[in-house]
Amino acid sequence: MVQRQFHAPAPNRLWVSDFTYVSTWQGFVYVTFIIDVFARVIVGWRVSSTAHTDFVLDALEQALCQRQPEGKVTHHSEGCPPRR
Repeated sequence: MVQRQFHAPAPNRLWVSDFTYVSTWQGFVYVTFIIDVFARVIVGWRVSSTAHTDFVLDALEQALCQRQPEGKVTHHSEGCPPRR
């Protein structure tokens, strides 16, 4: 459990994610991103016109595919969009 201690001893040990939205002339755009706490770099992200869980999971899959972590990665998120 992270317990708001956002420190990692090495890359690919702790990832945090966020989900937000931006209002545009066309409506809302939803954005999610995953950050490697050690490197302080975005390792996965997605943008969507709908707030479905799938695009959040796609960002996590992108991070896993790109970084190919060995061993356990803790992933912390404040919450996810509702399933539809």
